[in-house]
Amino acid sequence: MRLLLMSDTHLPKRARRLPEELLARVAEADAVLHAGDWVDATTLDLLQERSRRLIAVHGNNDGPQLRARLPEVARAELGGLRFGVVHETGPKQGRERRCAERFPGLDVLVFGHSHIPWDSTAVRPGGGTLRLLNPGSPTDRRAQPYCTYLTAVAEGGELREVTLHRLPPRR
Repeated sequence: MRLLLMSDTHLPKRARRLPEELLARVAEADAVLHAGDWVDATTLDLLQERSRRLIAVHGNNDGPQLRARLPEVARAELGGLRFGVVHETGPKQGRERRCAERFPGLDVLVFGHSHIPWDSTAVRPGGGTLRLLNPGSPTDRRAQPYCTYLTAVAEGGELREVTLHRLPPRR
């Protein structure tokens, strides 16, 4: 199962539209996971139309219209793995421990908010691990050198080919 992970699109405040490269990946993905901060419902409508399956949440910059349509936390089984999607996970310090405690039934947690790509693994005290992934932002790099998103493959209970993609600067 091919996955596309994105967050913090902030349209139309940070860009006029999603990058064409990202939209092409939507068409290739079996599932698209969006970790919030859409800002406009038009982007949600677009991804719902173009995605085979969309798993998405609202973020702190999303207003009442998006909050009415999207949960704070979403869960799905993909490729034999239990995924969760949430916008905020708190400060960098202690993130793995907090998330392992807050989401004990997950294998992978996709989050956003910071616009900083993140890939780490939390070891649970009772055994097992939680993979934490932040795809960054495809439209607002903030202090990062590039706008980014992630792709991955979930199959047979394994997450493979996790790849951070750097988008070219906007013209």
